[in-house]
Amino acid sequence: MSDYLKPLTSLRFFAAVWVILFSYWPLLQGAAPLWIIARGYLGVDLFFILSGFILCHVYLESFGAGKFQYGQFIVNRLARIYPLHIATLLFTLALVVAASVKGLTLDSHVASWASLPAQIFMVHAWGLAPEASWNHPSWSISAEWFAYLLFPVFASVTWALRSRPVVAVALAAAFLTILYWAFEAVAGFRLTSATFMWGALRIVPCFALGCAVYLAWRAGAVKSKTIALGGVAVSLAVILGATAFMTSDALVVLALGGLILSVGGLATADGKGIMSNRVLVYLGNVSFAMYMVYVPWKWVFTKAAGMILGSEDSLPLMWWLGGFVAIIPIAMLAHHVVENPMRNVVRHIGDGVRYRLNYRLQGTSK
Repeated sequence: MSDYLKPLTSLRFFAAVWVILFSYWPLLQGAAPLWIIARGYLGVDLFFILSGFILCHVYLESFGAGKFQYGQFIVNRLARIYPLHIATLLFTLALVVAASVKGLTLDSHVASWASLPAQIFMVHAWGLAPEASWNHPSWSISAEWFAYLLFPVFASVTWALRSRPVVAVALAAAFLTILYWAFEAVAGFRLTSATFMWGALRIVPCFALGCAVYLAWRAGAVKSKTIALGGVAVSLAVILGATAFMTSDALVVLALGGLILSVGGLATADGKGIMSNRVLVYLGNVSFAMYMVYVPWKWVFTKAAGMILGSEDSLPLMWWLGGFVAIIPIAMLAHHVVENPMRNVVRHIGDGVRYRLNYRLQGTSK
């Protein structure tokens, strides 16, 4: 992502914290329910909307000009998500083995061997895994992979509506609202609660909304800092109000789209200003690692706390805070040791495969 959109990189950090708080909050001794944290699972949908926005920002023009290279795109996206997914999967496998040796249980469903192939091929959110297992948050990476593979479809619709951003946003909002209502009516639970079984469907309306919001940003919907700040304030007010009164998740997700549009409007050409702080941008860059390591670390930390304190389900404030904050340095390590260097390795391998495949195809066509 260019420096021009640094605020959206920073926003990724807050999305990750929201999700992690949702998982960690019940561990805090005496913690009272907080409505905004109770909706922390929607931080994943915030990531999904951001993905649609950013991928359109990077690739839509080349797609419209006929210069989009699907093979290169897939290699780049695979390099972005696969190394850390496999690393955390292997770490989880190691934890399962170590726990078994010690006579401990991490989670009753964590070691689903029947689900392992789907995990390896990142299709475990496509209804192809029998149960939620291993590093469960990776279901959203599987959903992202689904959206990446279908990106030309999203891009085609978005490009067709490029001169009508209002129509694009209205259609995306209507599609999301109707799909949420229809899914809950048929399935009996909210689409925003779907993970390993319907996660691939869950990303579709959010990704489409991100594409539409990008068109609005591209058309100058937030031309000034004042409008952008006003949009942030309104979006946050809607999010807080909707979560407080337990209204439909659709309203919250649509407000998240407005938040992304407004935060995008805070970007400046010189890469400075609100939400462009160097520390926040760095934390945004490690947010993917934060998201991928928080559950394995939670298992390690709570088991250790349980051995020392006698309880792993109700932690004193300082213990809880220490375990929560520790996610950041662990994520930094994963980001610099696994995510970044292995990204280049996967790209190198992927480019080699693409070159050989193209060479063979050209040879057979002669």
